[in-house]
Amino acid sequence: MSDLRSSEQALPPFDESWSRALCVAAHPDDLEYGMAAAVDRWVQQGKTVTYLLATHGEAGIDAVPPTEAASLRAQEERDGAAEVGVEVVDFLDYDDGTVEYGLPLRRDIARVIRIHRPEVVLTLTHRERFAGGGTNQADHRAVGLATLDASKDAGNRWIHPELTDEGCEPWGGVQWVCMAASTEATHGVDVTGHLPAAVASLEAHHLYLEGLGGDYPPPNELLEMVLGGGGRAMGVEHAVTLEVFDL
Repeated sequence: MSDLRSSEQALPPFDESWSRALCVAAHPDDLEYGMAAAVDRWVQQGKTVTYLLATHGEAGIDAVPPTEAASLRAQEERDGAAEVGVEVVDFLDYDDGTVEYGLPLRRDIARVIRIHRPEVVLTLTHRERFAGGGTNQADHRAVGLATLDASKDAGNRWIHPELTDEGCEPWGGVQWVCMAASTEATHGVDVTGHLPAAVASLEAHHLYLEGLGGDYPPPNELLEMVLGGGGRAMGVEHAVTLEVFDL
């Protein structure tokens, strides 16, 4: 008997009737733990996907000082993005490990939303635990919640009015904010066939992965576990699960 869910139980597919998406994360490599497979699917459909990282991930490699790690990890993110067809990777300048939710972060994300004018914004869950049960890291939670709020802020000219003064006109066209790795997934994206691209995207972070030690699962095994679990939730081979918020 197949271990895939029946159609009656499966998560419904996320609506793909849109053309532009912005993926927001706290650190280089955050988007590569599964979400990049969906990005590869969408880019192949002809959609435009851009990345925004709140930090340069400079505190992520114990053996490399932050002053050296920042540029190395930023380049690894650009390399990983290129593996799934993403050409634009923007960075904010928040300090890795100490990102705080607040108006400055909301404003800075709203600015980028106004510039790129996406219909869909994706990020990691703001909840305290990941879908697999692990405790979510503080930067992820702050960026996730700020992204949700900034997606509304971006459409209101009276919130962060300095953005309008800069020439960033309001953009109220975000239809959905989607959070990956959530314990409250509502939809899925069938990424069957996109595992190799996702693996290549994560493998681009080779310095970071080396710093995790030999006991850490290799990208192909880790992503098979993540995307395979998503596939079982959706009733397909591989899937990315999302908690979708309608705006």
